[in-house]
Amino acid sequence: MKRIVGSMIVAIALTALPAMAQREHQQPAQRGQSDVAPGRQHFQAPPQHQVGGGYIPQRGPTTRIPLPRGGQADRPGHPVAPHVDADTQRWVGHPGDNRGDYHMDHPWEHGRFPWAIGASHVWRLGGGGPGRFWFNGFYFSVAPADVAYCNGWLWDSDDIVLYDDPDDPGWYLAYNPRLGTYVHVMFLGS
Repeated sequence: MKRIVGSMIVAIALTALPAMAQREHQQPAQRGQSDVAPGRQHFQAPPQHQVGGGYIPQRGPTTRIPLPRGGQADRPGHPVAPHVDADTQRWVGHPGDNRGDYHMDHPWEHGRFPWAIGASHVWRLGGGGPGRFWFNGFYFSVAPADVAYCNGWLWDSDDIVLYDDPDDPGWYLAYNPRLGTYVHVMFLGS
């Protein structure tokens, strides 16, 4: 009896492995929303949370509302960090945008990210930290001016969504749906 049960377990495991391996090697565009971790969802309408909680903006910013000066949140319950207000779908930005913190002499010097970006492409972080992090063999770095804004990120397990930065050539905006915050990131290559 133990042999039969053991053989059944081995057979099930061998049958499941190719399917799991195929999912890992599919391109993100093929996976679509299945790339979201189990138990997480894409929300079409704002969730009960004003910031974060799994909300993913359908599009990136066209312009950003600056954060108030003096280290205060723009609204009660919002972080003192760049974030997306799920109630209004507005991108609240950086206080340093006008100081040249995001100027690059050579935008896109490592090339552009080769895969699609936006709400339907959720990426799982694979490790690293603000200086250099990765997912699916692609490497990025957080802008030095933004490092303090990502101190709650889980670099080996959070999901992120990339959007174009309409104001700062050479940068993407990496949005963390769990926290509702975002930072400028530079593509370093693969």
